[in-house]
Amino acid sequence: MNTNPLISHPCVVCCLPTTLWCSRCQSSWYCSPEHMQNDWPRHKHECIPIAAQQQYNIITSPATQQTVVTVSALFFHPEEERSRVISVQCRPQGTVSQGICPLAMVQEYFPESNPHTIILTQGLNGEALRFPLHIWYCPLSLQRRGPVNRAVQRITSGAAVKPWCGPVVVLKFNGSRRQGYTDAGNNDLPALSAYFLAYK
Repeated sequence: MNTNPLISHPCVVCCLPTTLWCSRCQSSWYCSPEHMQNDWPRHKHECIPIAAQQQYNIITSPATQQTVVTVSALFFHPEEERSRVISVQCRPQGTVSQGICPLAMVQEYFPESNPHTIILTQGLNGEALRFPLHIWYCPLSLQRRGPVNRAVQRITSGAAVKPWCGPVVVLKFNGSRRQGYTDAGNNDLPALSAYFLAYK
């Protein structure tokens, strides 16, 4: 693995921002050596050494390029009573064939610190989610325990063991392989409510 401190991309496995890449092809990004090793059975079929790319002058045609896409996401503002649907731009991190999760541009909703993420794969009663949810949150707000998020408090009817603090943005993956996003909406609230109720 190599690192490029100037460029941050989402990890192919978990989508956390990372500056580490596959040194062989320099086109897949990983947050840890473990995730790179776990992804190798899939990645080895597309991992073309950078030397070979230069030798054969491999270029990507415009038809295989992804464009910036906009998807609907849920935004839980700490001072608002209800979540609202927002539009989030997602920038590509490679070609369609690479299957790399695009980078969601959510930084504007987290003015105090860089957001962290959780991937929710289970909904009510532990049922597997067909479309996992990508939850972005402010770790600083959680550490300070404030301000309490009133919109999250509302969907849990105030019954959560521990109140959630700070802003939350929720995106919805387009499938279990988590290679892109689709529109999130109010039908995702029950799974989110179950998560926030169980949060400790």
